This record gives sequence, structure tokens and C-alpha cells, in this order.
Amino acid sequence: MSGQSQRLTVVPTVTMLGVMKARLIGATRGHALLNKKSDALTVQFRQILKKIVSTKESMGEIMKTSSFALTEAKYVTGENIKHLSWLLSQTSFLTLDEAIKTTNRRVNALENVVKPRLDNTISYIKGELDELEREDFFRLKKIQGYKKREIERQRVAAKQFAEEQFAEKVSLQKGISNNSAHNFLSATMQKDGDIIF
Repeated sequence: MSGQSQRLTVVPTVTMLGVMKARLIGATRGHALLNKKSDALTVQFRQILKKIVSTKESMGEIMKTSSFALTEAKYVTGENIKHLSWLLSQTSFLTLDEAIKTTNRRVNALENVVKPRLDNTISYIKGELDELEREDFFRLKKIQGYKKREIERQRVAAKQFAEEQFAEKVSLQKGISNNSAHNFLSATMQKDGDIIF
């Protein structure tokens, strides 16, 4: 799977972003704890391994220096406890080896699967939230532009209505038609623009 397609399927909301960040923090803490556990188990594993190696060497020395009968006699008379501890060491060695493998698998899963997936999910949510914010900003600008155009249209209509009302008033005062009053007013306005008081 590629890096971008390896993410959790979530709804991109601010709440989900917080949840994913909390999960990432938990995964990071778990990763650190499992690393510490793996290190401690490895140290213990090495100690048991040293103990097993030294026990095997001492058993080899015992075999070299004594005859088979003497070794058998020692085994029967009292050194069987030592050999029993050696068997227990090997059993704990195998158990510890399995625990280390399990812990390392968990560490690797957190490091290579869980954390990257959470990172990708967080990046996805942030990108989607940014896109939504840009869309809202664009929509707001469009609405503001529409409102400005509507206000300008209403202002022009109000001005035109006021001019028509004034032209009607002038036509009633002078006794002329509305068209003549409009023409008279527009001619007056043009002349007034040139006059300086």
C-alpha cells in the first residue's frame, strides 16, 4: 500500500482530528514503553544466555576431568540440583526468547503500521478541513459580492424612483407631460454641472 492510501476511513471533522491526535500520542507512548520492555527483556535474555554458556562450559570441564562413573555418581549424589537449574534456565531462555519476539513484533507494528496510518489520517483530515475552510471563504466572498451588487441595484432603483417622482411633481407643477419633465430635468442637470458658483 502506498503512504497516502494507508489511512483510516474517517469523517474529516475537528473532533475526529482530536481523536486521531490522541490515538497517535497513545501509540507513541506505547511504542516507547514496548521499546523499553524489549530492551529489558534483551538484557535479561543475555544474562540467561551467559548463565547457560557458563553452565555448559563447566559441564564440559566436569566431563573432561572426571570419568563417566564419577560424573554419574556426582549427578546421583548431589549435583542434580545444578543440572535442574540448568534445565530451568533453558526453559526460561526459550520463554524469554518468545516474549522478546512478541514484543518486537508489536514494536514494529506500531512503528511501521499504526503510527504511519495515524499520521496519514491526521494529514488527510487537516487537508480536508483546510479545503472546507477555503470553500467557506470563497462562498462568503461570493455572498458579499452578491450583496454589494444587490445594494447597488437597490440604490440605483431608489435614485431612479426618486427622479421619476420629482419629474412627476415638476410635470404637475408646470403642466407638461412626464417625458417632457424628464427631458427638462436632465437638461437642467447637465447645465448645472457646468455652472460654478
